[in-house]
Amino acid sequence: MTSDAPVYARDSESVCEAFQVNAQQGLSANEVETRREQHGLNELQHTKRRSAFFILFDQFKSVVIIILALAGVAAVISMQWTEAIAIAAVVIVNTIIGFVSEYKAARSMEALREMSGQNARVRREGQEQTIKVEEIVPGDIVLVDAGALIPADLRLIEANKLRANEAALTGESVPADKTIQPVDAEAPLAERRSMLYKGTSVAEGTAVTIAVATGTETELGHIAKLADEAEAGTAPLQERLDQLGRYLAYITIAIAVAVAIAGLAAGRETMLMIETAIALGVAAIPEGLPIVATIALARGMYLMSQRNAIVNRLTAVETLGATRVIFTDKTGTLTENRMTLKTLATCDDDFDATADLSKLNDVAQRILRVAVLCNGARLDEEEENHAGDPTEIALLQAGTSHGWPREQLLEEQPEQRVVEFDPDTMMMATYHTSDDGIYIAVKGAPGNVIDASDRFIGNDQQSHPLDEAVRAHWHDRTHQLASAGLRVLAIAEKYVDNNDAEPYEGLQLLGFVGLLDPPRKEIKDSINRCQAAGIKVVMVTGDQPQTGAAIGESVGIGDEEDAPVMHGNDLIHPDEMTEQDHDRVLQTAVFARVSPEQKLNLIKLYQDRGETVAMTGDGVNDAPALKKADIGIAMGLRGTDAAKQSADMILQDDSFATIVAAIEEGRIIFGNIRKSVIFMLCTNIAEILAVTIASLAGTPLPLLPLQILFLNVVTDVFPALALGIGKGGAEVMDHPPREPDEPVLTKHHWTMTLMWSIFISICVMTGLMVALRWLGFDDARAITVSFLTLGFAKLFFVLNLRDHDAPRFNNDVTRNGWIWGSAVLCTGLLLAAVYLPGLNGVLQAVDPGRNGWLLIAGLSVTPAILGLVVPGIRFQPELGHSHRNASNIAAKRSAAENSEAVGTENATEGTRQHGAKQHAGESREDLEEATRKRD
Repeated sequence: MTSDAPVYARDSESVCEAFQVNAQQGLSANEVETRREQHGLNELQHTKRRSAFFILFDQFKSVVIIILALAGVAAVISMQWTEAIAIAAVVIVNTIIGFVSEYKAARSMEALREMSGQNARVRREGQEQTIKVEEIVPGDIVLVDAGALIPADLRLIEANKLRANEAALTGESVPADKTIQPVDAEAPLAERRSMLYKGTSVAEGTAVTIAVATGTETELGHIAKLADEAEAGTAPLQERLDQLGRYLAYITIAIAVAVAIAGLAAGRETMLMIETAIALGVAAIPEGLPIVATIALARGMYLMSQRNAIVNRLTAVETLGATRVIFTDKTGTLTENRMTLKTLATCDDDFDATADLSKLNDVAQRILRVAVLCNGARLDEEEENHAGDPTEIALLQAGTSHGWPREQLLEEQPEQRVVEFDPDTMMMATYHTSDDGIYIAVKGAPGNVIDASDRFIGNDQQSHPLDEAVRAHWHDRTHQLASAGLRVLAIAEKYVDNNDAEPYEGLQLLGFVGLLDPPRKEIKDSINRCQAAGIKVVMVTGDQPQTGAAIGESVGIGDEEDAPVMHGNDLIHPDEMTEQDHDRVLQTAVFARVSPEQKLNLIKLYQDRGETVAMTGDGVNDAPALKKADIGIAMGLRGTDAAKQSADMILQDDSFATIVAAIEEGRIIFGNIRKSVIFMLCTNIAEILAVTIASLAGTPLPLLPLQILFLNVVTDVFPALALGIGKGGAEVMDHPPREPDEPVLTKHHWTMTLMWSIFISICVMTGLMVALRWLGFDDARAITVSFLTLGFAKLFFVLNLRDHDAPRFNNDVTRNGWIWGSAVLCTGLLLAAVYLPGLNGVLQAVDPGRNGWLLIAGLSVTPAILGLVVPGIRFQPELGHSHRNASNIAAKRSAAENSEAVGTENATEGTRQHGAKQHAGESREDLEEATRKRD
């Protein structure tokens, strides 16, 4: 092994020599100081918290808010105090709501700081010392034992039955066995058995180690650096609202200037035209939009929290609704995070471990008894506070469920001696008293136990010699079980004369136990819902490829067109990929043994293709990817502080089904905000058109500046808010996600908005001209008629914003109680504008009289009647028959899959349902094609 090889691939003696340290003596005090000056303290860079000031400052980044603020400044300069106060109120209310919502959910923990305040044991100048973790330097001899947190990256020198919990760093749920022997230089992080890494912990055993990396030079430090470099993108809704705001800014300036010039050229009073220009400028901006969007998102945060999803950032709520790809961990998210005994395997037969004892033959029962006897775990059923390895706990629970608790078996066969599991032999043995002598129960890695056996129990339940042909058969059985995603242990036995007999020679092989962390019960239905909604689910796991593939198949991840599971070693850096490599990665649905940097590359690869990506994670190793993803989702039950700090959303129940529910809520929220924007723009553009036409035609203005502000700031907000917090339609998850570059309003929406704006402005101008010419009203009464016509037309117009193909009178709008409440409130406000002393004086509104009210009623209800009679002019574009058919087919096939799975689950563990997944893929393609055909 050359000196250029990594430390985990070199023997410990050469590593100590490279760091110029004697393992028995440790470093001298002078050498410690020298190395500390070279490498610094053993600590990570502190991640700055998002202060309250910056949370407050972020509320003013919206272009719409900036435009409103500028309009407010213009109102102050022209001494239009009422307008200035009204605009300031809108800005302040929006800021308060956004700040309070985000401040409450602000992440209050510093990332990657879990090691602060810890101590470590080191050997220096021949003496054992206890020092602070940050004082460790490269070359220090560090001593660790069970329960210890690993303070730096350590190379093993001596190890005694050592196992480490590395789930936070590698994603591997089972404690990793450790050994002092070098491993392959190309071994991924999860397979470097000669190393202990900062941020992990010792599950059992003791070790003497040498610190080979500290602080930012550790694997954890590398991950922290990746997290700092991973920049979160702007939320899609934020981008689209800002884009809409820029368009409105251009419109505002152009219209205000044009009307002011036209009015002055027509000889109108200068001050009146300045006031009108300001009013038009404000009218062009839906002042209520920031409030409505903020409240809709804040309510979405609340609703998601009720469904166990805590959202840290307002705009993350909507981004979930745009998600097209979900990268999900396996352990605890797709699975129950609980090892379960599934199979008892004899020479040629597999038995369901959950079946009654009567259905197990004698050999299978002997396998289960040995698995319970040869066990170092302990059950505490009352408090569920079990102690020991998860695999051994599962074996004890299986024995207890069959009426064989270990305590009972030990009464029958008392334990005389225990040979603990050793990473070098990969086996464990216990000695027991029996009528035939000393009975030795053995379990361990299949290959090792098979090699230590010379006999086996056959299907005839007799002992037979284990020749090479039969030995190969047993190895094949191991591969069969492992390929089904099972964690396999071999079970053997033998009788000896005394407790000093060698345990691992001349064994009699009984068979295997196969364990599995089973999928959550609701997970397959959730995956089917994602596929029906056009969302691709990709599993990224730190587990073995066979396990990842088996779980993926059982829950429906991927289809027949997807590439096989890809190992992290086969994942090429994106800069080196060919187009074929890109396509292969994009077609892969399961990735195993991937590094933190590879997770980042996967996310970037999809984002570069225009996909909105969600990423789940729970470990320190997930922090960079969580930050880079459009939506980072951390696990609340088992997630590290680093993962939670980097995430946009935290799952309180660690369930994938909660993600699907959050996506559904995000889609509903975007649809609601879109309706609110349409509502406000329609009525605002109608105001602009009416005032512009009147200015150019030389007639009295149909709306006075303060009346426009009253409509926009007061009566517009409540219906828009009611639309923004609606419950949405029942089929929100039956169509693909929006295209990533789809604006808040598509061309179809703009076309319909302009059409309705023209129609409403015609109603307003008709009211003004009829009142002036036919009814003989003076200017004040005529303007009041047009003012009230527009106010009530807005309320009736809301009914036109139902979903496409929804029934006319029983739809998402008419079922929304907030809509009816806002209609009653706004009716009262409009009446107050006319009849409340003081307010009517400010607005210059007067009683329109009986004829005036009849005219107002007839004109204001016209848009709603037209929307009910002519369905083709509503706002929700048709998704196309292919979309709806694909959704229905996906739903039907999902039901068929579930029915078929019930009949085959017990017969064939881990069998793939090809047809189900193939059709899910077809459905997704149909859905995406339908989306491209939308208006």
